Amino acid sequence: MTLPNVVTVQNMRDSDAQTIASGVTSAELMYRAALGIFQAVRFVGKIAIVCGSGNNGGDGYALACVLLENGITPTIFRVNEKFSKDGLFYYQTAMSKGAEEGDLRVPAPFTGYDIVVDCLLGTGFSGEVRGEMRTAIELINACSAYIISADINSGVNGDTGEAAIAVNSDLTVSIGSFKVGMFLGDAPYYIGSMRNADIGIQLVRQEYHLIDWEQLHVFEGYNSVVMTEEEFRDRFDRGDGDFDSADRAAKLSAELGKIIVVKTGHSAMVADMQFLYFCADYII
Repeated sequence: MTLPNVVTVQNMRDSDAQTIASGVTSAELMYRAALGIFQAVRFVGKIAIVCGSGNNGGDGYALACVLLENGITPTIFRVNEKFSKDGLFYYQTAMSKGAEEGDLRVPAPFTGYDIVVDCLLGTGFSGEVRGEMRTAIELINACSAYIISADINSGVNGDTGEAAIAVNSDLTVSIGSFKVGMFLGDAPYYIGSMRNADIGIQLVRQEYHLIDWEQLHVFEGYNSVVMTEEEFRDRFDRGDGDFDSADRAAKLSAELGKIIVVKTGHSAMVADMQFLYFCADYII
């Protein structure tokens, strides 16, 4: 049985670059990402797509094109006037095909929308969300629509899962492979459910894998050390830079000769001396 991959942001970035170097254009990968999101959801009613300036926003513009190709007219909300190269292409294409454009500056801009798609910030985001981006996240979280996050919930760090503020999604559609940060830190409390869309990216290296949440109890028995993520960080984060939870758990398992299980309320990381796994109760 082949287990789904879980990767770091850098691995995903390197794998994306390798796929492009092999002859698949970045624009094609963006379209595949949009198609993966479209196929993961039954799009009905009034649709809003909220886009940032990077490639995550580009996925949103490409999604608008896919929706239009399937007889659905979405409304695009832009946080600013900036575009990535491929994002600009798909934005112009979507507008030429009849996409509508909304204004985030009006009160409660998502009133009346059935689905709002979060395409603000991608997996490479780190730091603090400020200004217009923070306002957009707050507006999304305040609305009553069904919320879909493209690739990752905007505001969540793709490696650590940390987030001071992030989009609360009903569904997150990971693109390519699941990312480590989707199972750590604050991420499990922002994700309602999650699935992955395989868009044909061959990984540069195998890192970690996903197991079923129902299998977690198998690792929590004899010869295991089970702790919460807070306990794990309190014991082993020395505050000397970014704390790599996966690497530290793997090393600890090898040092002790024991299975290490690190849990949040909805997810877990398991190091069993040879391999490292992730699982969560929100994977569908």
